[in-house]
Amino acid sequence: MITINSIRKPIESELEEFDEFVRRNFSAGDGIVAEMLEYVLSTRGKGIRPIIVMLSAAMNSSHDGSFGKRSYLAAMLVEMIHVASLIHDDVIDESDMRRGRASVNARWQSRNAVVIGDYILARNMELGLSSGQYDIVSHVIKSIAMLCEGELVQNDHAKKMDTSRETYFDIIRKKTASLLGVSASVGALSVGAPHDRIVAMQRFGEAIGMAFQIRDDILDYTCSADTGKPSNNDLRECKITLPLIETLESADEKLRGEILAALGRCATDESAIEFIMKCVDEADGIALAQQTVKSYLMIAMTVLSGYPESPYREALMNLCAYVAERER
Repeated sequence: MITINSIRKPIESELEEFDEFVRRNFSAGDGIVAEMLEYVLSTRGKGIRPIIVMLSAAMNSSHDGSFGKRSYLAAMLVEMIHVASLIHDDVIDESDMRRGRASVNARWQSRNAVVIGDYILARNMELGLSSGQYDIVSHVIKSIAMLCEGELVQNDHAKKMDTSRETYFDIIRKKTASLLGVSASVGALSVGAPHDRIVAMQRFGEAIGMAFQIRDDILDYTCSADTGKPSNNDLRECKITLPLIETLESADEKLRGEILAALGRCATDESAIEFIMKCVDEADGIALAQQTVKSYLMIAMTVLSGYPESPYREALMNLCAYVAERER
């Protein structure tokens, strides 16, 4: 089975330097800000986005895979936008856990969590602008508005319980795929790749992002999945994701009404969750959603096929396999 460690291997030393680069730039002496930043940085997770930035930079480099501080800066800008967005997400969702540990809002209250998320975004942009790498900053910063728009659209439709297939894909494109697309494209940009390569990497990253989020939504229906959050969390929040969309689209009018009525009770009624899980299973909602994951990964691998063989291309190919089969 493909692991994150195997994907990281071609750029392992660079990622270690990157982690130190981030810590140097996100330190605050003593006090609550320093304490919160240290906690946030220690719970960053797998680092998929900086991995994509650096593998893209190496694959597009004209210097035998080497890249410099521009790529580190690009990776930091992307990663810290993601980190801040997760802090804000946990506040919005009132989540007490993040990756098996107490969320920032659970430890320091929601009002402090919002402020530290804002601080990270502000510090991130300050570092980007002071570096003078305006092409990288302008390329990355557009993703912030996309993330916010996706969150607002998702919340609105979750409240109404009317998320359609088209709306769902629009939400995950903005909330997840946009930042992964920027990760891949800014990696190419950071090493001076031509425009067509930057566009190609944007397409690669967005396809990986779509597949990644759909797989994440599938895992929410898998009771044994170690997702770092309670199983069926999306149902408890009345979120309609692809496995349920597949089920609703195949249901007759009566069953569809029963499913939506049950969805409205999921926050407090375990039997409602069990009913929807049974309906999704009978409609092969998970299998159909997994087919969509594979279709997006085919797009990503087609982009990579336009590059010559290298350890960096192989690592990104392995990332596609990892996304397809990951269990958490």
